[in-house]
Amino acid sequence: MKTLLTILGAIAIAMGLLWIGQGLGVIDWPQSSFMIDQSVWAVYGALLTVAGIVLVIWTRRRP
Repeated sequence: MKTLLTILGAIAIAMGLLWIGQGLGVIDWPQSSFMIDQSVWAVYGALLTVAGIVLVIWTRRRP
């Protein structure tokens, strides 16, 4: 269970970073994404990244 939660946290971090990049217009992939240059997606990405970090830290601290 610990491994699964760590993997889910890592996926959340990766997705959050992707959303931040797309929301800020740094990552233009895919070309026709509705998320590109939309700052709200950068905020959502930041929240998801923080949630992923918290999940990984919480999981690693559990016995």
